[in-house]
Amino acid sequence: MGDPGSGRQESETERLDRNLSELLQELRVALPGVQVLFAFLLTIPFNQRFALLTTAQERIYLATLLSTTIAAVLLIAPTAYHRITFRKQQKAHLVRIANRAAIVGLAFLALAMTGVVLLVTDFLFGTVITVVCTTFAALMFATFWYALPLLRRASLEDDVRRVSLADDD
Repeated sequence: MGDPGSGRQESETERLDRNLSELLQELRVALPGVQVLFAFLLTIPFNQRFALLTTAQERIYLATLLSTTIAAVLLIAPTAYHRITFRKQQKAHLVRIANRAAIVGLAFLALAMTGVVLLVTDFLFGTVITVVCTTFAALMFATFWYALPLLRRASLEDDVRRVSLADDD
């Protein structure tokens, strides 16, 4: 009856409902950031100073715009998927697909936000400040969005293995 990973006593349907609800709540946090970033990037070419960008900065801009677009697609995809498969008993599949889309979408959002830091600092400041700020941003995303959660997940899986091995003795 219960899911051994969650520690809850709930049916499969209840677990899927909870998982989907939690995922959609998390996406509601990320989506405004993607939307604001996308809007910001869409307005940049209409600014008079856009003509001052170097070829390298234009390429950074394009890569950042495309990363933001991909992030938006992936983070909004679960909503579209749910609407299209509504009442077709696809919740388990939706939760799996949506989870993967959210993880990859957040990676593209991290790339896009790092790209904006790179573009703005390169346009406004010298190389040293650009390298420091961009590296710092990338490390922050890598650490807080991926490294720490993955390390915690690995330690929890190690704990489960140790308990399982101890139970077998």
